[in-house]
Amino acid sequence: MKVSMRRSERESSPAGESAVDYDHDAAPVDPQKSRWERSWPTIACGAGLFSDGYLNGVIGQVNTILKQLYGSAYTDSPAQSNVTAITFAGTVIGQLFFGYVSDHYSRKWALMASTILLIIFAALSAGSYGAGGSLGGMLAALTAWRFLLGIGIGGEYPAGSVACAESTGELKSGHRNRWFIMFTNVQIDAGTILSSLIPMILVLICTEDHLRLVWRLSLGLGVIPPLSLLYLRAKLDEPEEFKKESMKNTSTPWLLVLRFYWVRLSVVSLIWFVYDFSAYSFSIYSTQWISVILGDDTSLWKSFGWGTLVNAFYLPGAIAGAFISDWIGPRRALYTFVFLQGCVGFLMAGLYGVLDKPANIAGFVVIYGIFLSLGEAGPGDNIGLVASKTSATAIRGQYYAIAAACGKLGAFIGTYVFPIIQKNAPGGAESTRGGQDPFFVSSSLCLFSAALAYFMLPHIGQDTITTEDIKFREYLEEKGWDTRQMGSKEYQAGSSSSVDVMRNKKAVEPEETV
Repeated sequence: MKVSMRRSERESSPAGESAVDYDHDAAPVDPQKSRWERSWPTIACGAGLFSDGYLNGVIGQVNTILKQLYGSAYTDSPAQSNVTAITFAGTVIGQLFFGYVSDHYSRKWALMASTILLIIFAALSAGSYGAGGSLGGMLAALTAWRFLLGIGIGGEYPAGSVACAESTGELKSGHRNRWFIMFTNVQIDAGTILSSLIPMILVLICTEDHLRLVWRLSLGLGVIPPLSLLYLRAKLDEPEEFKKESMKNTSTPWLLVLRFYWVRLSVVSLIWFVYDFSAYSFSIYSTQWISVILGDDTSLWKSFGWGTLVNAFYLPGAIAGAFISDWIGPRRALYTFVFLQGCVGFLMAGLYGVLDKPANIAGFVVIYGIFLSLGEAGPGDNIGLVASKTSATAIRGQYYAIAAACGKLGAFIGTYVFPIIQKNAPGGAESTRGGQDPFFVSSSLCLFSAALAYFMLPHIGQDTITTEDIKFREYLEEKGWDTRQMGSKEYQAGSSSSVDVMRNKKAVEPEETV
């Protein structure tokens, strides 16, 4: 049977995916640029997410220290929940605000603004102080600075990740997904590992007699990662496709945008919500669970050490998943690994009564680590990639911001819901059911995410960013919207981009017999 079909149509099929990416269709790489010239914008844009992993993860250790320092004065106050969760609220606001700014003004300057916010409020968080040295005032100040810090973290998503995805168009086809993941999700995971390792080292250096110094230093060291990127980000230029395809000089036709993308955006947002609901909640409370398993007499540094070991399982899954995403495609990688994560979660829930014994702590950490690693290889690596590559450049920052904000909303809700799940379990939070029930909930959501990804996500090829721009322009033109309004003023004058190259290829490409 003969089937007449263009390659670009096969690759964009929402129901399935081709096993092959057609490299000769991909956006051209500039041969005049060195490898470093093509790579460093990807690094500078994406690596700021290290701060998200570190600053969100370290608050779990800080929370444990504050409980040990202040006892019931801290645990019986709203501050215990607010200090750990308030950053997520700020992050949602930052994502939505910077998503708009990055689309309508500048990718570069949105990124610079978020970097400066991270530096300022990470430092202020470390120096939190209440009037007269009061505990309540100090905790109120810490909560306020953490909220504002979250706004800076939020800017890293739509500005940094989107610009990172657009910058990968300069890289070799067949390698673009892995480098996006290496400088986004892998950075988050590296930050998460250090968020427990550094407090462990500081406790060993300072001893448990100086825990006030430990928690302040742990937060204050979060200034270093964004500060180290400031110079590279100052040298950035706007991505070429942003110059060509943005709507910064015109009003966004929101009704047309919603008609074209609402189903896809809803699916991506829901998958991200479900993933962060589980992932961030487990990350924050894993140290507390290990403390319960090890017992009250275990030193704080050992508890943090086991937490570091657990967090280390994020990294192999994230790194392996980065390559697998290029080999089999982000959609297939996402639904495969999140399904396997759900299966391991149900296994862990069933065995929790055995694993929660101090003698079996090694088994607990290994199985729990595999659970986390599978999550990173699936949605951890690929949901940001999906969000950044399944929309047109003109609205990518806002599209990504909405999806990422739904993820952080899930994380924010999860940090409140997981303790409630544990508390309401038969026997209470420290019972076997108190440990099992979160895994039952999380594993069920994993299987739900796998079904959504399998049935609802489109295929994402190496040149999806460019082909999405083509399809979006064609849709707008079909509806009578003047696409000559798109792009910066110099590009409106008629400069060509990879989108033009792809459109010309599409127009002359011969039909293929399959």
